[in-house]
Amino acid sequence: MKPIVWIIDDEPGICISLSLALKKEYEVSTFNTAAPALERMKTESCDVVLLDLKLQEEDGMEVLRQIKQEHPEVSVIMMTAFGSIGSSVEAVKAGAYTYLTKPLDLEQLRLFLSQTLEVRKMSEEILFLSDELRSRQTFRKIVGESPAMQRVYSRINQVKDVDASVLITGESGTGKELVARAIHDEGKRKKERFIVVNCAAIPENLLELEFFGYRKGAFTGAAQDRKGKLELADKGTLFLDEIGDMPLNLQGKLLRALQEKEFSPVGSTEVRQVDVRIISATNQDLKNMIAQQKFRQDLYYRLNVVELSMPPLRERMEDIPLLCAHFLKQSAAEMNKSIQGLTAGAQEAILRYPFPGNVRQLANILEYATIVCDGGIVDIQDLPEELSGSRLRQADREDSIDEYLSSVNLKELERRSILATLKKYQGRRDKTADALGISKRGLLNKLNEYNIH
Repeated sequence: MKPIVWIIDDEPGICISLSLALKKEYEVSTFNTAAPALERMKTESCDVVLLDLKLQEEDGMEVLRQIKQEHPEVSVIMMTAFGSIGSSVEAVKAGAYTYLTKPLDLEQLRLFLSQTLEVRKMSEEILFLSDELRSRQTFRKIVGESPAMQRVYSRINQVKDVDASVLITGESGTGKELVARAIHDEGKRKKERFIVVNCAAIPENLLELEFFGYRKGAFTGAAQDRKGKLELADKGTLFLDEIGDMPLNLQGKLLRALQEKEFSPVGSTEVRQVDVRIISATNQDLKNMIAQQKFRQDLYYRLNVVELSMPPLRERMEDIPLLCAHFLKQSAAEMNKSIQGLTAGAQEAILRYPFPGNVRQLANILEYATIVCDGGIVDIQDLPEELSGSRLRQADREDSIDEYLSSVNLKELERRSILATLKKYQGRRDKTADALGISKRGLLNKLNEYNIH
């Protein structure tokens, strides 16, 4: 079925010439006044309206507003004389897709019609995917319908109502905290607190205070009692993020607290009882850390009663359209912009990209695209540089990478990667650690290991 285009112009010659030019590709209807078109629109649908800004007996701007108010799904392209550019810009702000100046360039008109229909199609797909998200999204804020994510949902259902400790593993940016929150929010402790401790973000000398709290006068500056996260999470869930970065001396104290279900605040002999469900997360290989005596084996077994592994994005590529719809809608709403979707070129670039930063990186990419996009649909030039160049042949890139990797040993490759990333982020360790997918403390250890200052 051909797309339907309606032409509203008070000059019969323009209506006839445009109808003849477009009839092979579109089903065209013409109107010399807006009233019959608006009346017909109540019972029939069309895809695009070509609307003259200056009608003899009607205000084209008012017609535009009425169309967009009553039929927001219909795209409108304004036609205007050269001297009315200011009014045309105002029309775009009022909801028109774009404007064209008379005499019309037919090739330009065909291009804009094609783009308008592509935006309409993407808009319909986004609406469909949004409905799918609402109806199928099993857990709060987790997006995905792939087999890999179905296994995650199944495991969440298995563990949500039991008190067994859960260890969530996976690369940085895969959504480990979202899964931890889902376990809590769907389980029997959902009415209690969900307390987060990021073991990599808190300085080592403050972690014990953060966990156990302290009594007034326990140290200089302790002007009053303060509850620790363990006590705040009583009856609820304590989420230990980046557990692999917890110092060894604190691991023993945490293990005892978990085994005995009691602890004493720093500076106090008072013993306090707690009932806490523990969920931990890490992007590190804890078994390897145990072998290197960097993580306690007894604490590992206490935390890892049930393991839940988060798949990287490259293993659930079929979820990317859903994720794109979700993040574009979210970013557009936050920035008060109208973004309907992605062009075919932008979709191809995204699907080709390996996403070392996983879902978090995809969210950042689409937030960036929303910022720089000037139209209603994200094109490839709106994507960050590392994606806009991803149309290069994959095989060529892989051959080049393989040749380079074969020329350096693993240690040297790691050292060069850290140096290059530090240079890219101008020495900022927090951004460097995020880009490399390790914690800030892990980065510091690597800098010391390779004598990088």
